[in-house]
Amino acid sequence: MPSSAHARAVVSFRTMRPSQKARISLGAALLACAAPLTLLTTPAGAAPTPSATPPTVEEQRLTGPVPQEILRRGGFDDVAPAFGRALAAARTPEQAGGLAVRDGRALWRRAVDRAQGRGPGPGRAGDLSRDDDRPLYWARLGMTRALREWKPAFPLSGPQRAALIAKVERSSRGQDSIDLPAGDRVKRVLVTGFDPFQLDADARRSNPSGAAALALDGTTIDTPAGPARIETAVFPVRWADFADGTVERTLLPHFTPGPRRVDLFTTISQGRPGRFDVERTNGAWRGGYPDNARVSRTETVPVPADVPTVRPQPQWTTTTLPYAALTAAGTGPYPVYDNTAVTEIPAGGTDPVERPDGPTPGSTAREGGGGDYLSNEIAYRATLLRDAVRLRVPGGHLHTPVLEFGAGNTDPATGRITDPGFVRNRVAITGQVRSVLAVAVGAARRP
Repeated sequence: MPSSAHARAVVSFRTMRPSQKARISLGAALLACAAPLTLLTTPAGAAPTPSATPPTVEEQRLTGPVPQEILRRGGFDDVAPAFGRALAAARTPEQAGGLAVRDGRALWRRAVDRAQGRGPGPGRAGDLSRDDDRPLYWARLGMTRALREWKPAFPLSGPQRAALIAKVERSSRGQDSIDLPAGDRVKRVLVTGFDPFQLDADARRSNPSGAAALALDGTTIDTPAGPARIETAVFPVRWADFADGTVERTLLPHFTPGPRRVDLFTTISQGRPGRFDVERTNGAWRGGYPDNARVSRTETVPVPADVPTVRPQPQWTTTTLPYAALTAAGTGPYPVYDNTAVTEIPAGGTDPVERPDGPTPGSTAREGGGGDYLSNEIAYRATLLRDAVRLRVPGGHLHTPVLEFGAGNTDPATGRITDPGFVRNRVAITGQVRSVLAVAVGAARRP
């Protein structure tokens, strides 16, 4: 675990919340609401239509110059306008629902295809490198903003509109298209990544875990245990979605008994500079660091009532990934560490204490190995669900190195949205994620 001083130095890059309770300073210009996008109009003579809803904090960032440049140079600037035109032709909520799923899945597939070298490449559909995860993020927000501002010519309730937005969210993240093969001839691996985050500080940011998810989805890798098929999904950096159970509902169908049940899973997020970490222990605590919606939550991790869980709710869960093999193997340019540190309130105590070797009996969680932000929470939720359904396969959380821009391109106000070092670092991280997975599958033993 890095020192408190080191954690403060890298907070602007981390998916984890740092030990010191830093808070993002939000500039007044970034807090100002962007003008609504006029995407659709009501046909002349039509009946009164439902009112549009305001764009979210994330959607308001869309009109900034950096998101617009990423969409244009990534070749995804046509996504939201095309979705808006299709919405204009919908005549029933059912038609709109089918469109939301269809176009959401098409966006996910388009991003995966681009990352894996299929479809138009740089020069024909933008000049950003194929490994870039950011066009997917901003194009999705364009679609959800179009839905929020849509004024259909038929009645549409608030819950119906929210359900349409949820369909786009789920389908455009690969959450409803995970397709693990049946049989014993191939190992089944499920991997999750995250959206970019901390965008008020630097709207140019990418998330290497999301980039890895796009590069690996639907691929087969060779391992010492034979071929392994990888399926992936990405998740938002929002407290509310996690409280609503988006993680559990995505993973549960693949954690339950059957011919397509996973053989190994890992959640992935961005962590510390210059290193990978296998997080040994995950804690049941939300530390309050603001999410992409500028919302804070400080509380015990809330578990939805309608998903399997362990009762009473444990303070800690533990990885079953083969951390010893992963730290010993040479998987790429970055070292891989077995991170055992946590922060706890000891049994009978009142103040948090840092423990380098894991929690003590009866303690209360304040930070897992991955901190107390959403990277720790997704690891806690996934491993808690594993234990609840008695899934006896390797699973846990992997932190990637921080994705950094190249030298001379570090100023968010004047810097370029990409550079050769930035691309090189992201490609290296993705390549090592692939190697780590191959070692993990080969070394895994059912616990």
